[in-house]
Amino acid sequence: MPVAPRPVVRPLAVNDNVAGVPCPACGTPNPPDRRFCRRCATPLTPSTAAAPLPWWRTVWPFRRRTRAGSGRMVRFLVVLTVVLALCAAGFLLLPAGRHLVQDTLDKLGKAKAVTPTRVQASAELPAHPVRQSTDGLSNRYWGAPGPGTSATYTFGKPFRLVAVIVTNGASPAPEEYAKQGRALRIDMEVTDRDGATVHKKLVLSDKPGPQTFPTGISDATTIRLTLEEPAGSAPQSPLALAEVEFFQRS
Repeated sequence: MPVAPRPVVRPLAVNDNVAGVPCPACGTPNPPDRRFCRRCATPLTPSTAAAPLPWWRTVWPFRRRTRAGSGRMVRFLVVLTVVLALCAAGFLLLPAGRHLVQDTLDKLGKAKAVTPTRVQASAELPAHPVRQSTDGLSNRYWGAPGPGTSATYTFGKPFRLVAVIVTNGASPAPEEYAKQGRALRIDMEVTDRDGATVHKKLVLSDKPGPQTFPTGISDATTIRLTLEEPAGSAPQSPLALAEVEFFQRS
């Protein structure tokens, strides 16, 4: 088969009498209108490196390099609006978020009984003082002369009140329970370390035995229980409250 002849490279004469900027690599003069060297193709006008951005421009979304009129002000207003909205939402939702965190910790933690350091009553029967409501025995009770009588329980240090257990009546035994009057509602007032108060109504079932009421109140120092809505006796007959237990988060 015939063989094609090899191409012959013929050198191209270069006119060295050109007046212009010399190439920074090989020194060949080049016409002023050339961007690359006519001998070695080195850029004759290398681009200058951009100045480094300030530190605040390195954070998104400010790190983009923008041209004049390319929406820089619009982006700034959008970012400012988002920041202000987040600040407002955080300010408005902070109490709700704090309560949510505390309630979650209450469910994850364990409850531990806490004993008051002092118990006082607005009135009590001589044979049934108010201290019998926290003696750990459900067959002894605090005898209140009638509805509207209150008992105040003071604690040594603030704690997170997570639950209250009330054993109503004179005893958990059905026979003894039915013999005495009892309250079907207890108005609870909790005072915290700053003097603020939280009110909660404990609605009791008319049955013997302990009844549990979740609370979730922080920094409790004093708890006052007021007996209301008498049942099982005349309106002004004595009311019996066998036991009150307070629990804190461990």
